[in-house]
Amino acid sequence: MSDATLRDSAHMAGVEFGPEDAAVIADLLVRTGVSLVEVGMVSGPNSKDADLVLATHEAVTPERSMTLVVVRDRRQVATALDEAERLGVRHIMYSIPTSEQHAGLKLGSSSPKFLHSLARSAISQAKDRGFHVTFSGEDGARTPKERLVPYVTAGFEAGADRFRLAETVAYLSPWQMEEVIADLTAIEGSEIEIHSHNMLGMAVANSLAAVRAGARWISATVGGIGERGGNAPLAELLTSLRVLHGDTRFDLTHLTELSRVALKGSGLGEAFQSGPTTPHAFAYELPGQLSHPEAYETLPAELVGNVRELRVRTRLTPALVKWALDGSGVLVDVDAFTPWLVERQERGAGPLLDRDAIHKAAVDFQAA
Repeated sequence: MSDATLRDSAHMAGVEFGPEDAAVIADLLVRTGVSLVEVGMVSGPNSKDADLVLATHEAVTPERSMTLVVVRDRRQVATALDEAERLGVRHIMYSIPTSEQHAGLKLGSSSPKFLHSLARSAISQAKDRGFHVTFSGEDGARTPKERLVPYVTAGFEAGADRFRLAETVAYLSPWQMEEVIADLTAIEGSEIEIHSHNMLGMAVANSLAAVRAGARWISATVGGIGERGGNAPLAELLTSLRVLHGDTRFDLTHLTELSRVALKGSGLGEAFQSGPTTPHAFAYELPGQLSHPEAYETLPAELVGNVRELRVRTRLTPALVKWALDGSGVLVDVDAFTPWLVERQERGAGPLLDRDAIHKAAVDFQAA
C-alpha cells in the first residue's frame, strides 16, 4: 500500500500542506502500515515541494518515502534527478503520459516509438544513479491495450521496479479494470500498482478489482482527497480489505486521526466529499488543465450542473494569471503582478483565490 496524500492531494487546486502537516501525516501513515508515503513533485531545480519532502524524510526516513518526478524530455529528467538526489530521495515515481491525448499535449508527440525511447532513457538514468523506480502510465486507463502493453514491457526491460496504472481520468468499471490489469501482470517480471480517481465513485472497487487481477500495490489518499473528484480513500480501502479479505496487516486505529489531521491541513474541512457535484471537482490551479479540460475530465462540469473554476492559494504563475484575467478588461503587467500577489498571499496567509478574486487583486495592484 502506498499513500499519495502529500503528493496528489497536495497538488489539488488550492490545497497546500505545510512541513508540520507532512511530518504528522507521514508518521501516522507508517504507523498504520502504509509501506510508502508519496510526497511532493520534482521537475527541476529548486523544487517548491522541498520542505515537504525533507519533513517527510525526517519523520519516516527516505526509505519509506517516494517522490514524483515529472518526465518531459531527457535533459529535463537529468536536472530533475539532480534535484531528487539533492533532497535525499531514494524512491521515485516517474510521471509519463501514455494516452495519445496526454502525450501529445505534454510531450509534443504521441508517437509510441518516442514514448518508449523517453521512458527507457528516464528509467536507465535513474537506475544508474541507484534509485528505486516506479514508472507510470499517466492517463493509462484510457490508453488502448495495443499502446499500453508494449510501453509497460519496454519500461520493465529498461530496469524499472514497478509500474503504476494511473486512472487519471476515471474511466473504467471494475470488470474492465480486471482485464486491463491482467494484461499487465502477464508481462514477464512485472510488478503493478493501481492509482484510481473517484469521479465515478468506483475508486475503491477498481482498486480491489486490480488486486484481484494481480496488482500488488494500491495507491490511496487519506479521506479520498485529490484532484478530479478525489482518489481512492485510504480508510474505505483498508476496512474493505479487512472485512472482505480478512487482511489484518494494517492498524486501523489511526485512521480517524489521520482523516482529522489531513482534512484540517488541507483546509477542506470535515465535510469533504468526492465525486462530480462538489465545488472542488472541476477546480484547477494549472493553466494546462484550464485550457484543455477535456484531457482531464471524465465528463464536462456542465453535464451535472457544476462549473469549472480556478482555485489557487500561492502556486500562482504568469500563465495562470493571464488565463484568469483574459476578457476581464483589467490590464496589468502580469510578470510584475504575479510575484506581488504571491507575496501578498504568503504574507497574509491569503485565502483561496478564484478568477474573481484575482480580478479584484489586479485592480488593487493598479491602484497601489
